[in-house]
Amino acid sequence: MTDTLTIALAQMNPTVGDIAGNVAKLRAARAAAAKAGADLVLAPELFISGYPPEDLIKKPAFLDAIEAAVMSLAAETADGGPAVLVGCPWRPKDAQSNKNPELDNPAVGLKAGALYNAVLLLDQGRVAAVRAKVDLPNYGVFDEKRLFTAGPLPGPINMRGVRIGAPICEDIWTPDVVECLAESGAELLLVPNGSPFEAGKYDTRIQLAVARTVESDLPIAYLNQVCGQDELVFDGASFVMNADRSLAVQMPGFAEHLEVTRWSRTNQGWRCAPGTLAPPPDGLPSIYQALILGLRDYVGKNRFPGVLLGLSGGIDSALTAAVAADALGPERVHAVMMPSRYTSRESLDDAEAVAKLLGIRYETIAIEPAVAAFTGMLAPAFAGRKPDLTEENLQSRIRGVTLMALSNKLGAMVVSTGNKSEMSTGYATLYGDMCGGYALLKDVYKTTVFALCRWRNQALPPGALGPAGRVMPERVITKPPTAELREGQTDEASLGAYSQLDQVLEGLIEREESVEQIAARGFDRAYVQRVWRMLDLAEYKRRQAPPGVKITARSLSRDRRYPITNAFRG
Repeated sequence: MTDTLTIALAQMNPTVGDIAGNVAKLRAARAAAAKAGADLVLAPELFISGYPPEDLIKKPAFLDAIEAAVMSLAAETADGGPAVLVGCPWRPKDAQSNKNPELDNPAVGLKAGALYNAVLLLDQGRVAAVRAKVDLPNYGVFDEKRLFTAGPLPGPINMRGVRIGAPICEDIWTPDVVECLAESGAELLLVPNGSPFEAGKYDTRIQLAVARTVESDLPIAYLNQVCGQDELVFDGASFVMNADRSLAVQMPGFAEHLEVTRWSRTNQGWRCAPGTLAPPPDGLPSIYQALILGLRDYVGKNRFPGVLLGLSGGIDSALTAAVAADALGPERVHAVMMPSRYTSRESLDDAEAVAKLLGIRYETIAIEPAVAAFTGMLAPAFAGRKPDLTEENLQSRIRGVTLMALSNKLGAMVVSTGNKSEMSTGYATLYGDMCGGYALLKDVYKTTVFALCRWRNQALPPGALGPAGRVMPERVITKPPTAELREGQTDEASLGAYSQLDQVLEGLIEREESVEQIAARGFDRAYVQRVWRMLDLAEYKRRQAPPGVKITARSLSRDRRYPITNAFRG
């Protein structure tokens, strides 16, 4: 029986589908852990495939490649170095037909040929144990029940004389799995996770860990991956909680980190010695860092040389430009001002000032020649009809075409600049300002946009590649928002005050409240009904919108799946 244990927690950034790259990261982490005298390396959930792999795991060739990589990595553990506890999709073989000789104990209770979200112990040159995720999430962005078979309630894994419980992510959100592990003799809990970021979610994770620790009287090492994957951002922020609910380790958010933890057996069970105690992700800084990581990984992993955006002199494009500069470096950001006859001198000056403060590439391409050409071309078809929203949308679409042409020619990805308030109400032009490969602010309400801009003018996030200090003029933040598609236009004249609109939208979207429930809090019922109607009518636009960083509990993509054809009026 051993009385000490050294566990390396590898908070890493995988790429979905990059099996060789992910294994290389894990191999490097194991080498570093070996130098620190580690007995075990813990990697995140489904790390070998990347998480979430979605329907990639329906491809047998993908699963074959994963299994080959795992067996190669397992063979390397014959060197006497640390064992590895790693998540990956796994298909158990039929042990009776001797197709799985690498297993001394062939994953008892798992069905041969079924596909599991599993955690594997690689040690002494073989796959020494397999445990499968029991509680498969099937809500919001998760659809694991259509991809995986649920595992049976697990027992602990015997790792060099220590009985380790290895519940996987959702398995600790309810008591059953941890209770089973504790009752069957687990001495500590190592939890691999792929837990996406949401504002305020860190506190939820801590509360869950406290609940499981109280129930089991076992310490918990909670390891989360850190990456951007399409619309999801995983913030890391892994931690170790001792059985007395004290926090022994808090790893940083939004950055890769290898934490070597030292454990000792005491009269009260295993205890982790104090280690890194980084500030946990919270508030506006965590939202801003999620935007940085989401854009950085989307651009980097899809191999774009940089980004393009329309810089209007307004607050949304200013924030988008700032995040892009912080994520990629100013030299990889190209901003284009596309003035029309309605563009004010203030907007021209403010756009140029933002570009100078950020140090990004900036140019002006006037759209009036294209507006005149389209107006003349369409004049016969529009004869006898007064100008209306059509002409406003035409300007936006000309800007979208301009940016997409630049993207085709130069290779940079277009980032659209619309926010959640606009996307919710349809206050955006399909094939116009919605054009792009990524909608950075898609899940950021306008009131949060204002707050993020004020915060960024006073702070430089960790790891940011943009300049310190003020990155936009105060006037960009304080002037009334406007699309400048006609004389005297303002956003709030069309939508109502953003402070009011965003509260109504949060009730309708995040809490699924009725018009009556929201009106009972003091909002005008007719206004709430109008917002509800705008929200429903804009569904067809949102289905065609680019992906964007998810920061709330209910984004406008996979979290909220409403029909486009919808006759319900409340």
